Amino acid sequence: CTILRYLASLILSTVVIYAIVIVAGIFGADYGFSPGDTFIIWILMAILVLFGFMKSRQRFDDYDE
Repeated sequence: CTILRYLASLILSTVVIYAIVIVAGIFGADYGFSPGDTFIIWILMAILVLFGFMKSRQRFDDYDE
């Protein structure tokens, strides 16, 4: 189950990154990322999403008590 959470956070982080870049492009920004920049942003966003999953699960578990 933990591996599925990690994979979900990696996939969701990819979607979030591209959504931010597309919305910024609509408003006229032009971002060019090198492969190294993209990798670092992707990993950091995946960590952020994973912490969000853990926080939401923690809040849900608090209601069960």
